[in-house]
Amino acid sequence: MNRVHPKSLLNSKWTKVEVVNKEKHFTVTKLEFDEQQNVIECVLEAVINCAEYSINWRDLKQPQNWKIGWQ
Repeated sequence: MNRVHPKSLLNSKWTKVEVVNKEKHFTVTKLEFDEQQNVIECVLEAVINCAEYSINWRDLKQPQNWKIGWQ
């Protein structure tokens, strides 16, 4: 399991294990928190084409799907 803390996610870099549409490397470009400081929105941007995807930030903890950093 990838160790991820929501407050350190902004501008972090990620590599997707299963490449789709040549999109492999991503950066977290937007995080939105509620009043209790829980993440309510996490947006990843693909480096190759700047496509944006809203995901559940907890999905980044799954090493079978994501690796920390650009590899």
